[in-house]
Amino acid sequence: MPVRTYRPITPGQRFKTGYTFSEITTDVPEKSLLRPIKQKSGRNVYGRITVRHQGGGERRHYRVIDFKRDKRGIPATVTTIEYDPNRTCRIALLQYKDGEKRYILAPRDTKVGDVVIAGTGVDVRAGNSMQLSEIPLGTMIHNVELREGKGGQIARSAGNAAQLMAKEEGYALVRLPSNETRKIRLACWATVGEVGNAEHENIVTGKAGRSRHMGIRPTVRGVVMNPVDHPHGGGEGKSGQGNPHPVSPWGIPTKGYKTRKNKRTNKFIVHRRK
Repeated sequence: MPVRTYRPITPGQRFKTGYTFSEITTDVPEKSLLRPIKQKSGRNVYGRITVRHQGGGERRHYRVIDFKRDKRGIPATVTTIEYDPNRTCRIALLQYKDGEKRYILAPRDTKVGDVVIAGTGVDVRAGNSMQLSEIPLGTMIHNVELREGKGGQIARSAGNAAQLMAKEEGYALVRLPSNETRKIRLACWATVGEVGNAEHENIVTGKAGRSRHMGIRPTVRGVVMNPVDHPHGGGEGKSGQGNPHPVSPWGIPTKGYKTRKNKRTNKFIVHRRK
């Protein structure tokens, strides 16, 4: 999908780029697969902000996505390619032969009329879902499960894909988009192909208001705050971060500091991303 540029009749359009939406076939989503989203603005159940820089934005409905692909052995036809405001990739509406409709993440080059299927013994073709044990080595995959039956958790954003590198002792070695190589059980399911809308990385927001439309509030640098508000704050005129640096507002190092706490799954990581 080509990226659209704008004639800069305003300052905000000078470097702004956007989508042409040429691959979108309808702007009316499937009503039975919509769910309401309650805006939390980064607040927890006590009303305290636990995730900063969130709030506002356009009202949206959630599209129920079939990450499990648990309707096995039944062919489905792609009826529409749709825009999803909650994710970077496009979604495809499937119509199964028994009449049921489900959304999936649209693989690259998916078109209306394509037939996809999830199950054992199916063809290794983009959009088809199967167990890792049936996928040939070197194949690019997405929507990869970490636990059998939990649904895909890996490689789900626009343009992403993991690669199946090897199979040994009941595990598959999968190279993730971050270049980390990880062991995943061969019984887990994955979808063949890459996620579509790879041009997403070329989109330039162009102005602050566009971020507000997406529910992203401004981020203020610590060095321009007062000492009471941030460890980097204070000083006469422009001053450096000081020592320790750089840290979060609560004094936690923010560059190079390891925050991984789930040591139980370290044994599944063969090669770290760094």
